[in-house]
Amino acid sequence: MTTRLATLTFLFLLSRQASHADDWPQFLGPQRNGICSETGLTGRFPDSGPDIVWRTPLGVGMSGVAIANGTAFTTYQDDQKQYTVALDATTGKKLWQVDVSPTYENSMGNGPRATPTVNDGTAYVFTGEGILAALNAQDGKILWSADTLKLVGGKPADYGMSSSPLVTKDGVVVHVGATNGCVVCFDARTGQKKWTAGNAPAGYSSPVLATLAGREQILALAGSEVLGIDPVDGTVLWKYRFETEYNCNTANPVVVDDSTLLISAGENHGSVILKITVNDGNFSVAEGWNSPGKDSVLRAEWQTPILGSGGLLFGLDNIGSAGPITNLVCVRATDGEQLWIQKRFGKGNLVAADGKLFMTTMRGEVVIGKADSNGYQETARATVIGMTRQAPSIANGMLYVRDDREVVCINVRAKQD
Repeated sequence: MTTRLATLTFLFLLSRQASHADDWPQFLGPQRNGICSETGLTGRFPDSGPDIVWRTPLGVGMSGVAIANGTAFTTYQDDQKQYTVALDATTGKKLWQVDVSPTYENSMGNGPRATPTVNDGTAYVFTGEGILAALNAQDGKILWSADTLKLVGGKPADYGMSSSPLVTKDGVVVHVGATNGCVVCFDARTGQKKWTAGNAPAGYSSPVLATLAGREQILALAGSEVLGIDPVDGTVLWKYRFETEYNCNTANPVVVDDSTLLISAGENHGSVILKITVNDGNFSVAEGWNSPGKDSVLRAEWQTPILGSGGLLFGLDNIGSAGPITNLVCVRATDGEQLWIQKRFGKGNLVAADGKLFMTTMRGEVVIGKADSNGYQETARATVIGMTRQAPSIANGMLYVRDDREVVCINVRAKQD
């Protein structure tokens, strides 16, 4: 009886661990689509407010938080250096901190922009001026560092280099923005340049690895076009012109199905569905629906839309050229019909998990809501941090948010009876 009880206890504990065994090792999560597969998450805050597990003071930066193997990684700067920092994901205790480059200043906000990517014991970071570095995730030792703009003769993006590194089988890919290398792949072990692709400005989006039309490819929304790139040798399989004022393509491409993706941008630009096909090895790209300009159904300024169940796109639609008004909308991916609009929701960012939207606003609020084709139902809202633009992260039942002062960990596990 004792043995059976011990076995049942072990299986129960194992099942609880498995239910929260999802890391968030890069920008917008495991698949770079802003979706967490965890369940058993709360949709409400108690009357006393969110369950804050820890707060750790840091500093200025737009980097999000990556979580892998019990450690939270982010980047920030003080008045001298840009740093990569590792925090105990359970306690917030600083495990190590390493400076990777001097401070970066920009009129649109100081500090690093890109979120670290953690893969196979290595953390890859990209600084505001374009230094790509690989660090040992255990102790922060710098394994290699590359000045990407200097290597390919790239021009710095006006608002800072913002591409969160993408790790492929043996490479690390970032947007650099040069006539001989818009997208550049570096050897993940050595930092040596492997290949370059395209000649557009960098923009502010991050590359995504996906399979479209039966071929694995890197989807790179640069400043003036989107490219499908072979991850092995950098061959450009297809491209589509997508010019936005000030090269402000910032949201990631969103994969809708095995041959379709959504591209969206603010600055009153709009959205388009692209259909990728291949015939005798030759790729082609065609528009599905296209919703441009001031009457667009979705203009994702710097927030990547979320593809929910039933092919529903949930996104923050910004009105005007970087204007102050932003609506929360639901758009059907198949035909581009806007099913509903939550007017003046406010600028912010969003991810999804357990049938819920977890959002942050620029005012420092954490918001939870349910959304389907019938409308939006807000279930929780609380001010937790200061002004923020970073996308939240979810890992192992915890929600991680940050601003220019601190990183905050919130317990969002549903209470057990």
